[in-house]
This record gives sequence, C-alpha cells and structure tokens, in this order.
Amino acid sequence: MNNNRALSVTEQAMELLNRQQGSFNIVTISRIKGDIKEQILRQVLDAVQSIHPLLNSRIIGTLDHLEFTNQGTEKVPLRVVSQGINDNWEDVVREELNKAIDSSKVLLRCVLIYKQSEINISYLITTVHHGISDGLSCISLQSEILKCYQIIASGDSIDIDCESAIPPLEELLPEWMKGKNGIDKGKWFLLKTKLQMLLHQPEQLESEETVPLEFRSCGMTHRFLQKELTQKLIELCRQENTTVQGALCAAMLLTVANKIRGEKLRSIKVSCRTYVDLRRRISPPIQQKNLGFLASFLTSLHKIKPQMSFWDLSREVTKNIELGLKIKDIFKPLTLFRKIIEYHINNPDESYVTIAVTNIGRVNIPEVYGDLEIEEISFIASNAIIGKVFTVATATFQEKMLLNFLASKPSLSQETIEMLATGVINCLIEVCQEKVIMAVK
Repeated sequence: MNNNRALSVTEQAMELLNRQQGSFNIVTISRIKGDIKEQILRQVLDAVQSIHPLLNSRIIGTLDHLEFTNQGTEKVPLRVVSQGINDNWEDVVREELNKAIDSSKVLLRCVLIYKQSEINISYLITTVHHGISDGLSCISLQSEILKCYQIIASGDSIDIDCESAIPPLEELLPEWMKGKNGIDKGKWFLLKTKLQMLLHQPEQLESEETVPLEFRSCGMTHRFLQKELTQKLIELCRQENTTVQGALCAAMLLTVANKIRGEKLRSIKVSCRTYVDLRRRISPPIQQKNLGFLASFLTSLHKIKPQMSFWDLSREVTKNIELGLKIKDIFKPLTLFRKIIEYHINNPDESYVTIAVTNIGRVNIPEVYGDLEIEEISFIASNAIIGKVFTVATATFQEKMLLNFLASKPSLSQETIEMLATGVINCLIEVCQEKVIMAVK
C-alpha cells in the first residue's frame, strides 16, 4: 500500500528526537520461554513489515519538509546476541535506547537474545520509531510477531493482508482543534501552562553533571512488583477511591521529594507528567494493532508537605488527571508539538517536569503462541537529552507489574536512577503492606 505523504507535526517532532541519540523511540522487551529460531524470525519480520505500511516506510527530505516513502525501504535489521552467565538483557536494552534509528532506511529494528545461562529462554527486543508508534501498539506488534512465528513454525504461510494506515494525528483531532483554531488554542494552552509554572515554580532533582547533547545518554533500570503485591495495590486503589496511575505518580513524587529535600524538613513544590492514550478518546476509536503515534500528556502541580499521606497525594493526582481529561487538555498541545520539542532540544535542562509516568495498565495479549510463551513483557521510551526528569514506564502482564525507570545521564547517574527506583518500589511495598501514612523525612 502506498503511504507516501508528509509527516504530521507530531511525527516531525519524534523524528527530531530520534536524531538526538534515539530519544523517545520505544523499546519493547519480552522474556520468552521456548526456542526461537533466527531463520523463522527473519521470515516473520519480512511478513510483518509487508502488513504494516508504516513499517514498510522510511523518512526522506529535509527537516523543513520530511516525508514518508515506501520506495527503497530496507528490511528490518535483526541482530542476534548470545549472552553469557554474567551478561544482562538490560545492557542490550540500554544500547537500543541510545541508538538512533536510521530512518532514511527503515523505522524498526529487532534484537534476539539467547541466554546461555537459562535453558529454553530468550528475549525479543524491538525498537520502533516513536513517530509511527506508541506503547500500546508496540506491545501489540510483539504479539503479532509471535502469532506470525507460530504460523510459519507450523509450516503454514502467512496471508499478507496489508493493514490500512491510519490518518495523521492532526486529521483525527476533534473539529475544534483543527486548522487555525486548533493552533490558536494550542498557543493559549502553552501560554497558560507557562504562567502556571512561573507561579508554582516546581522543583526538580539537581543535575549531577551537565554536558552537551552529544555526550548524553539514557540510563535505565528494571524492577517489578510480585503478583500478590500488584493485586494488593489495585485493590487498595479501589478502596481509597483513586487509580493505579495516581498511586504510581504519588510513589514517584514522594521518592523524588525525599531526594530533593535531603535532611531539611520542608514542603516541596513539584510537577507530575502523565502520558495519556488517545486511541479511545478520538472518534472513531483506533485499535491497538494499528501502528501510529496516538498519545498525549497532562501535567499536574502539587505541594508535598512533610508527613503527607500517600493516599491523599494519589487522590490529588487522580483528580487533576480527571479534570484535564474533562476539559480536553490532552488535545491542546498537539498542534504545536514540533515547537515544544524544538524548545526542549534547544533548552534540554529547562524542563519544568519533576517526574513522568507512562502506564499502559493491563496488557491484553495472549500468553501462549504454539511452542512459545511470553513470561514477561514491558516497554520503555528513551530519553537521552532532557535532564533531571525521573520517568517510569509501566505495564502489568499476567497480574505482575513491570516497571522500567529511566533518566538522562549524566544529569542523573546510573547509581541515582537505581536508588530512586528502589525508593519507588519500597514505597509501593509499604503501601501494599497497609502502611497508609508515608512519612516524608
């Protein structure tokens, strides 16, 4: 299918970030039980690329006029890694997070990791250009890869039925956000946001080292909550009239506030960015299987006082998110998204965001694909450039919450990322153990 067209504003923004050490591209990681054969996976990637017009595209042109074209697109690169006893799949993920996609050739790459220390276990890692994907569609893509693998492994052939490409995001926005009216609303929204930040003055983590963009990288670490703790957290959120998103934001905010505060007992003004799925909020809704960038964000402001209740903060975050959704703030920054990203690239240490949370919730894909079984699946979007922001990407699969924490290095060191991640997990564990009041020291 021909998908030759100019990139939308949001797609342009993500291509600008891709050229900054692969920032914001999405890496998806599956731990798989079963023998994945390289030869079959190669056939599968060729088939999947033919099914999705955006995967069969590349980006050409100048920064002033970027275009998708289906002509001359190369095959999806497949790298096979054999890891020894002392090697960790997280190391490969870090490599992927810090490597731009050569968008002039292809918009997806894949890594297959064989673990010598774990019999019959492998890791499937896909890195997708954020201009053509979001967390939900990347998870769905891995499921589709495994479905196709099952078909080919059984000796059958895949019916290449090309998916219809979804329209650019600007065409999917509500009518009141289209054209000049949408741009004007975007300008007023950004002006209001800037004024709110000037009045609130949210604090951030202190940058440990500031270096030019070309010397920055994305650091990450993986954590999880056991099934029992995950289900306990969900149950407690219902009882406390809040959401899991609110609870995750509260744990992140309290942990970072402790780090900012140090030994001083004082209130901390912070900001919280929540990434929001647009697929079910546009008309008609877009299915997860359709590749595309269909996400936005909301930013809430909070004052964390000493001895603040975890659940009070969680409810406060949830209330702010609900208000932002009600007044449809998720649509307002999208028409100016490229200008927002250009500002961050030119001013990478002037973000007003303290923490960010992207949570896709329960992953609704099959667990078993013939002889293969997904044991865990999670995702993470790279950030190599925007300093001082502590971020988590969360997914729940088979009742187990998987959390990938990240930040730009060396603004925050790997040691600090690890320490903060442990703090967030400990906070959630304490809550799940019914320690309702979170003492902030």
